[in-house]
Parts: sequence; C-alpha cells; structure tokens
Amino acid sequence: MTAEHAGDTGHAGHRSRRPSTTTRHAHDPTTSSGTFRDLLAAEWIKLWSLRSTSWLLGLGTLAIVALAAQSSLDAYQSWPGFTAMEKARFNPLGEAFSGLAASLLMIGAGSLGALTIVGEYATGLIRTTLAAVPARHRVVAAKLAVTAAVTLATGALISAGTFGVSQAILSGRGVAVSLGDPGVLRVLAANALLAPVSALTGMGIGALARHTAAAVVTVCAALVIVPTFFQPTVHQWLNDLYALVPFYVWRTCLGLARLRDDPALPTVAGSWVAFALWPLVAAVLTLIVVRRRDV
Repeated sequence: MTAEHAGDTGHAGHRSRRPSTTTRHAHDPTTSSGTFRDLLAAEWIKLWSLRSTSWLLGLGTLAIVALAAQSSLDAYQSWPGFTAMEKARFNPLGEAFSGLAASLLMIGAGSLGALTIVGEYATGLIRTTLAAVPARHRVVAAKLAVTAAVTLATGALISAGTFGVSQAILSGRGVAVSLGDPGVLRVLAANALLAPVSALTGMGIGALARHTAAAVVTVCAALVIVPTFFQPTVHQWLNDLYALVPFYVWRTCLGLARLRDDPALPTVAGSWVAFALWPLVAAVLTLIVVRRRDV
C-alpha cells in the first residue's frame, strides 16, 4: 500500500475528508478512464502551438498539389509529341504523385514528428507535462495518437488532392485513370500512409536525439536520402534488407499500379508489413526512451 493510500485510509473515519479524496481520484490522470481525452486535447493544443505545424502541413500540402498540377500540365502539353513506346509506358499516377512529392511529404511529416517531442524537451515543457501526468506511457500514447491522426488526415488530403487535380488534367488527353482501375486504391492508400509512417518514425528519432538539427538531419537521411540509392541487386539478402525500408517499397511496389514481375522486388504483403513495422518500432522506442531518461 502506498503512503498516499495509507494516508487516505487513516482519515477514512472523518466524513469531512471523503469528498476531497474522491475528487482527487476523479481527476487523477493515471486512474480516471476519462482523462485520456484530456491528454489528447492537451497534445492537440501543443501540436498546433508549434509554428512549424501550420507551415509544414499547410504550405507542404499546397506545394505537393501544385507539383502534381504542373507535372500533369507538362504531360498534357507534351502528349502529342510522345512516341508510341512513351505512350504505352505512361503512368498517370506518377504524374499525380512523383518520387519528389513522396520525398517532400516524408521529410515534412518526419520533421514534424521529431519536432513534436524535441520541441517539448527544448523548451522544458516536458517537465511540466510529466509533473502533471506522472504516467509517462499515457503522455506518449496521446502524443503518438494525435500526431498519427493529424498526419494521416494530411496524407489522405494530399493523396486525394493530387489524384483529383492530376486526373482532371490528364482526362483531356484520355489517359486518366479512375478509382476503379486495378491498383489505384492501393497506390492512393500507400501515398497517404507515407505521412503517418514518417511522422511516427521522426518522433522516435526525436526522442533519441533530443536535438532539433540532429533529429531533422537524421530523419531526412534515414527516410529519403539513403533509400534513394537502393537498387535491386543480384544479392537477395540485400533485396530483402531494402524491402524493409518504407521509401524503397513505396518506390518499387506500393506506389506502382502495375507491378513488375521481378523476384528481386518487394511483394505487396511484405511492403505493407514494412509500412507497419517502422511506426510500431518507433512508438515502442519513444515510450522506452521517455520512460527511462531523465527530463
């Protein structure tokens, strides 16, 4: 029995103390089932109090949709000059969401995820948060949930927006695709999921680094820069290793409506597993680091 509970028991006979004890437990964030909503609300406020949140999500979304529009307009205008082979290999979904767009989305979301936790340590707000809510796993769970929800919504908006704008332009040449075409929904889902996968990975890196510049640089390198150089090889163990990296599996599998028949490339099922593993491992890592390290 803890000292706090022993004290409560010792005063049980005093009727005047019972209401205050009951009230204290009703607001104890570690015991009340309703207080997780309060934690979610607090994390929501903290996320949007970061000036980088609005800039990254707002301008990032507009920039990626504008990139899709520009690329589609270029393809629309160049279409009459395309050779027969170029027309046969034309990928309308590539005009909507290119590798550059995926890189921008992953870097932006990953940096945002890192800043949500690095910023709290940098300002010292984490001490106030953990003093108010000693159950650190609940704080981390709320932070993960809010960051995942916001970035998933942003990723879905970007995926739908780039697809809608691009296909509206390409329909003028009769080369647009629809949601019912094979592989299109899978590609749109993968495009949207790049954001929360990157954000939660960035949060894990941020928890480890606790330094803004180091966290952002590591996010860029781990999520985009290093995987850009990965190519299928004759060494299957390398192909299996590459198939664990989200950007690589998006570029060679999930982001393609028409899959290539090559055993060196990742499978669809394996690619979804890679998408799930990174945020899961990052969430566990964040929880362990926040619980074990001093603030």
